Amino acid sequence: MSERFADITARIETVHKLDTVIGAMRGIAAARVHEAQAHLDSIHRFEETIGRAIGEALALFPAPQAEAQTAGRARPGLLVFATEQGFVGSYSERIFEALQQELGQDPAPLVFLVGERGLAMAEEHDVELAWSAPMIAHAAQAASLATRIGDALFAPMAAGEITSLSILHAIPSLSEEVQIAHKPLLPFDYDRFAPPQSQVPPRITLPPERLLQRLVEEYLFAELSAAVMLSFAAENEARMRAMIAAQDNTAETLDDMTRLARRLRQEEITEEIIELATADL
Repeated sequence: MSERFADITARIETVHKLDTVIGAMRGIAAARVHEAQAHLDSIHRFEETIGRAIGEALALFPAPQAEAQTAGRARPGLLVFATEQGFVGSYSERIFEALQQELGQDPAPLVFLVGERGLAMAEEHDVELAWSAPMIAHAAQAASLATRIGDALFAPMAAGEITSLSILHAIPSLSEEVQIAHKPLLPFDYDRFAPPQSQVPPRITLPPERLLQRLVEEYLFAELSAAVMLSFAAENEARMRAMIAAQDNTAETLDDMTRLARRLRQEEITEEIIELATADL
């Protein structure tokens, strides 16, 4: 009896330690979600500013026409943001379900993937990748990753291997179900930018076509940065929910084990009393 009580006591201590670790992981994930949201607000403001500038630039220079692609090389590009680490519930599975649907299209897209855990799952699912990179660990690293992604996409785009580009990533949501966003990035949609309200032309120091090109590059960079941050926030949000569920489970386990330990201790005390009472008989 005493050995069983000691075993239960040791297990309770182990679960307490596990609960502490889970609580720490939940706290880190919550802090990263908050950090990502603050950066997202800044990215969206930058995106809006560049968007207004593009609208004004289009009043000076008509939107360029998309270049015709060679039929035999027509293949879309797909940038996928998967998970960097585990403990995210069904997050990874939902991303790859959406990816498999895209891979079923004809022609199948050229896949660029972000996330070390996603890279492992891509190997498990036999998904051929054109490029991969780890996900950021902190929100401040988003701009650096967006730059790396842009550099990786430039070569196949310049070579005519990519005719279009879309982004696939999760987005933060109050719902427990993972929300997936599929956003086209290229060809660049100039029609979404409103014309300027002012009739006074802006003063510029670059040729209009060069100015428009630079603004489009900045806007694409902002869109990539936003996708990085949204995915980062969604992953940590999913991890936070998973840790909340894990804490609920550990709390229930601790309650059950504590009740069992009390019962075993009471039985142990009862046996000792009986032994003492019968010792003199």
